[in-house]
Amino acid sequence: MIPTKLQPGDEIRIIAPSRSLSMISERDIAHAQKVLSSLRFHITFGKHVREMDMAYSSSIESRIADLHQAFADKSVKAILTVIGGFNVNQLLPYLDYDLIKQNPKILCGYSDITALCNAIYAKTGLVTYSGPHFSSFGMVKGMEYTLEYFQKCFSQTEPLSLSTTSKTWSDDQWYIDQKNRTFIPHEGVHVIQEGEAEGTIIGGNLCTLNLLQGTEYMPSLKGCILFLEDDSLVDAPTFDRDLESLLQLPGSSEIKGLLIGRFQQKSQMTREKLEFIIQNKKQLRGLPVMADLNFGHTTPIFTFPIGGTATISVKNQASLVEIQSY
Repeated sequence: MIPTKLQPGDEIRIIAPSRSLSMISERDIAHAQKVLSSLRFHITFGKHVREMDMAYSSSIESRIADLHQAFADKSVKAILTVIGGFNVNQLLPYLDYDLIKQNPKILCGYSDITALCNAIYAKTGLVTYSGPHFSSFGMVKGMEYTLEYFQKCFSQTEPLSLSTTSKTWSDDQWYIDQKNRTFIPHEGVHVIQEGEAEGTIIGGNLCTLNLLQGTEYMPSLKGCILFLEDDSLVDAPTFDRDLESLLQLPGSSEIKGLLIGRFQQKSQMTREKLEFIIQNKKQLRGLPVMADLNFGHTTPIFTFPIGGTATISVKNQASLVEIQSY
C-alpha cells in the first residue's frame, strides 16, 4: 500500500512513540513548526506527546493512543515522530494493524523508529518512510539537502535520483549551539563492491532492525536491497556482528544489494575497516555494496520508503541510486 502524496494545506500529526517532545527545547520546537508551516503544512500534536517518565518517554497506553488516533483521523495525511530513543518496540504487540491498514498514510522517522516502520510494513504492506523526525526540522543550518529530499519524496511521483551527494555533512550536537556548527567536506560515496540490482527497500538503523529478529514483525529479506546505518554507540566490531546476525536470517541468500549510511565519528569506523567487514561476508559476495550515503545519524539525510523499490548501479566512477518515491 502506497500512501497518498502530500498537498499544500495537508495536516501533519506529530506523535512521540519513542522519546517525549518534552526533551526538545521550545526554541527548536518553534523553529520546526515554522519550517513545516513555511512548506504550507498544518501541524498538530498528539494528546500525550509531552508526557515524560523515567525513560524520557510515556506509557505504552499513551503512545498507542496517539498513534491510533493519528491513523484514524481522516484529516491527518502524514505522521512525523518527535525523535528516536530506545523503546518503540514496546508498542508492536498492541498496535491495531487492521486500523492502520484501513487508513494508509505517511509515517516518517528514523533511528528507534526503524522498528515501528519495518513492523508496520511487515504486518500490513503499508510503505513507511525513513527520514527526518519533527525535531530534525529544528535545525537552523545545514538542512537544505534534508528539506529537498523530504519534499521530493512526499510530493513527486517520478523516481528519486541519488546520483549526487551533499557538499558537506555534520556530526555535531547542533541542538546545543545552533550558531557555531562544524561542517565537514563530503568525500563522495564509498564503492566497496560494484554491481547492479533492483529490489525492495528494507532497513534503517541496524541495531534496531535486529530487535525484530525472530518476531512476526520482521520483514522478509527475500529480494531486498538493505539500507543500513548505525549510531555513535556502535563501533566497527559491533557493526560487524550485528550485520552478520542479519545475514544469517532466512531469506538473506536472496538479498540483492547493500547501501550503508554514513557513520558517526565516535564509531571510529574507517573505510578500511568497513571494507574488511564487507569482504569477509560470504553472503554479500558478488553483490553491489556502497557506503557513506546521506542517511543515518549524521546530517543531512535523504528520505526513503521502506517497502519501496530501489534500483542501484554501483561503479567506481559513476554510481547511481534511484528510488521509487511513491
